[in-house]
Amino acid sequence: MATTAQAIASESDDALMARVAARDAGALRLLADRHADIPWRIAFRMLNDAAEAEDVAQDALLRLWQFAERWQAGGPGVAAWLTRVSTNACLDRIRRRRFVGDDAMPERADESPLADEVIAQDDVRSAVAACIEALPDRQRAAIVLTYYEERQNRMAADILAMQIKAFESLLFRARGTLRECVEGKGVTA
Repeated sequence: MATTAQAIASESDDALMARVAARDAGALRLLADRHADIPWRIAFRMLNDAAEAEDVAQDALLRLWQFAERWQAGGPGVAAWLTRVSTNACLDRIRRRRFVGDDAMPERADESPLADEVIAQDDVRSAVAACIEALPDRQRAAIVLTYYEERQNRMAADILAMQIKAFESLLFRARGTLRECVEGKGVTA
């Protein structure tokens, strides 16, 4: 029995996608176990809301199920596909917020007492998160993909459907805007 479980767990993503296309829910469960953290992390960093991040992750996995029949083996892979889908879903949600008039979400205060050093680190983290949230959509996506998801510039440019030079220019502007915002808040790392 353990050998069967190991064989299933060692199946490639492409093999699992073939099973998902045949409507094997167990294969989707294995893919979710392997990759569900990717869309959640991206969404949480871009939207700064755990509940919305959960929705984005679930939607991305649902889309994986829905579009499994179109999957082409040997491509960039499930992780890259989920990264692209979740990034685009976050950009869509950010755009919709503007039309609805959603104000900035209040920050949650930590109720437990903290040491001075931890408080200072939290201030820096909060200021950076607020500044990232204030960035224009594509600049925010560039920062999240490059620094939080640790994607190389080429891969991040592909995810955003940009030429590498245009992406590098976007990332340069994003870093400058982010630096000015953090310095404007009077926080030093």
